[in-house]
Amino acid sequence: AAAPHVRGDRPAGGPCDPALAPALAPLLAQYRSVCPGRDEREIVRGYRVAERLHRGQLRKSGAPFITHPLAVATILAGMGMDTATLVAALLHDTVEDTPYTLDELRADFGEEVAVLVDGVTKLDGRRWGARAEAETLRKIVLAAAADLRVLVIKLADRLHNLRTLGFQSPEKRIRIATASHELLVPFAERLGIRVLQREMDDLAFAARDPEAHAATAHAVTAALGRAPAVFGPAIGRIGAALRGDRVTAETIVRPRHLYAVHTAHGGDVAGLRPGEAAHLLVLVDGPDTDCYVALGAVHSALHPIPGNLRDHIATPKYNLYRSLHTRVVSPGGDPIEVIIRSRAMHPLAEYGIVATIREAGDDAAGREVAGRRDLVWLSRLLAWQSAAPSDRFLDGLRADLAPGTVAAFTPGGRMVTLPEGATALDFAYALDDGTGERSIGALVNGRQAPLSAELRSGNVVEVLTGPAAAPSAEWLDFAVTAHARVGISEWLARHRAERSADAGRRRLAEAL
Repeated sequence: AAAPHVRGDRPAGGPCDPALAPALAPLLAQYRSVCPGRDEREIVRGYRVAERLHRGQLRKSGAPFITHPLAVATILAGMGMDTATLVAALLHDTVEDTPYTLDELRADFGEEVAVLVDGVTKLDGRRWGARAEAETLRKIVLAAAADLRVLVIKLADRLHNLRTLGFQSPEKRIRIATASHELLVPFAERLGIRVLQREMDDLAFAARDPEAHAATAHAVTAALGRAPAVFGPAIGRIGAALRGDRVTAETIVRPRHLYAVHTAHGGDVAGLRPGEAAHLLVLVDGPDTDCYVALGAVHSALHPIPGNLRDHIATPKYNLYRSLHTRVVSPGGDPIEVIIRSRAMHPLAEYGIVATIREAGDDAAGREVAGRRDLVWLSRLLAWQSAAPSDRFLDGLRADLAPGTVAAFTPGGRMVTLPEGATALDFAYALDDGTGERSIGALVNGRQAPLSAELRSGNVVEVLTGPAAAPSAEWLDFAVTAHARVGISEWLARHRAERSADAGRRRLAEAL
């Protein structure tokens, strides 16, 4: 049983009581390295309360339960998250697993921390039954719409659970790993938090398919062993070309993470080449314009492969990512990918939304960044989730978060990001529900196409509408996005009820 909570319990003897030092040392070390000079007392107080409440509770590994929230907070501190987020991470299981109430937490630590803890607290399975998982995730999404730090805490929580997955039963390991790949890793990708995405991907991969994971790890290790012979001459030529163009930059070899290699090759990793196991990253010391000069230098040094240039600086990805991507042929004839970005872009490319929150700091500006509402994928998710019942919410979420995206454009230049396989009908609903409901066809790159036409990145799509047009049940055969499917189903159900009511009124009138 948890020990009773003492309200306002504060550590004696300075910022960190010597008795707490060994347990708190890793967390405070990370906090000081990223946020030097900030007040640590609230973090120490949060730890003391969490440790007291969880005292006597154990994890599956046999370790004291407090090691879990402490590890989650340490992960977040290493990314540079603000004080309120770290305190919420330390307390994130207290309301769920101890007698501590949300009102007590709010009184002790304030509204901001209470909102974050409430956002990640699971719903009671005894009360919600089979709906608990879907409704808990819906609750997290809604809380994240107001403050994205809720989702960041949840991702760090799942990362630590994946790190300790070996203590679970084989069935539970596979279930947690599968749910992570389908529902949580995509959120890390959508938020641009690549440091979390890569590790979660590989840990879930190891749990779901240990043999494929081991084979991929062996193939990547062997390929990287041959990397110097492939990348060394390429780096030499690129460096000379950069110096010739007076661009100061660092060129480094970056291994790909195992799950990305596995999926890219459909599991067939035999004979993996160095250029398939790693890429070159060119970090430019200078403004954005120097990245384009660097691109020219790379293409002058090594022959570019046509059709493989992607400019995510002029057109950032939906997760805020900005870089130039190109593929070239190394001096030895091996195709290699080169990614070019400025050092200012690098934190955003690795940490995504966390980098913007970290840059804003602990003040009101940081909270404003955490509550940003300009993420298109989140707006689209919020648009359909309220109409989806529990049994269809998770399926819709999986479809919406599926890997792979298509970036199509309106004639006015507005970019619409959709999952792979999306159709012109999905594009219409992404614009707004009214356009989707009245759509009758589309012009794709100026040519007439049916609503079922599958879109490709770069397509310019103009939706054709008619005042008398309306959804039909056949649309569900080719609608891909959850937004479109939920919108169509809701419209059909609503008008089916209206038609039944009209028929009932007519029969009643005839009978009278």
